[in-house]
Amino acid sequence: MRAQRPAGCLVLCFGNPAREDDGLGPAVADYLEKLELEAVAVESDYQLRVEDALAVAESALVVFVDAAAAGEEPFAFSRLEPRPGLDYTTHSLGPAQLLGLAEEVFGRSPESYLLAIRGYSFDLFEEGLTERAQVNLEAASGFLADFLRRAAKAGAEGQGRSQRLGRSRRPSREAAELGREAAGLGGENAEGGVG
Repeated sequence: MRAQRPAGCLVLCFGNPAREDDGLGPAVADYLEKLELEAVAVESDYQLRVEDALAVAESALVVFVDAAAAGEEPFAFSRLEPRPGLDYTTHSLGPAQLLGLAEEVFGRSPESYLLAIRGYSFDLFEEGLTERAQVNLEAASGFLADFLRRAAKAGAEGQGRSQRLGRSRRPSREAAELGREAAGLGGENAEGGVG
């Protein structure tokens, strides 16, 4: 089974809003949904699931958003590469593994990034972000919205050129360059998250 042609950007936000700063991913999803960005699909859940592999394979660009218990402040943005093979339990499925699954099952792993937002408190079962995490959320959300707008614009320009030339749709060179440029802002936190 092969994935269909890539269509737009997919943002997969994950985390548990009932565990304080672990709710950073879902908070970004709420922010992006209010913006109603064109050609951007936003999904939020407690964790990544094997079922997400099809949506990943059908996207031109994927950004995973999660909280990070350690690492750069206010956030790290890094390029992801597929990692083949699954763990014994899907509970520990990470972004790189999901990309590997999309590649293995559907024959496609799109250009992907991880936005790891620094959080500080994950142990209490309490809704709401800490003050410091809220500051990081605002910085990360603004960065991501700008990145997605620029990537969508670059992708649309690339699609128009591809259609005129009769080629299949792929992320444009400009979109790929945006990703490399933005990834330079973050660290090497390619898995992020607290689990």
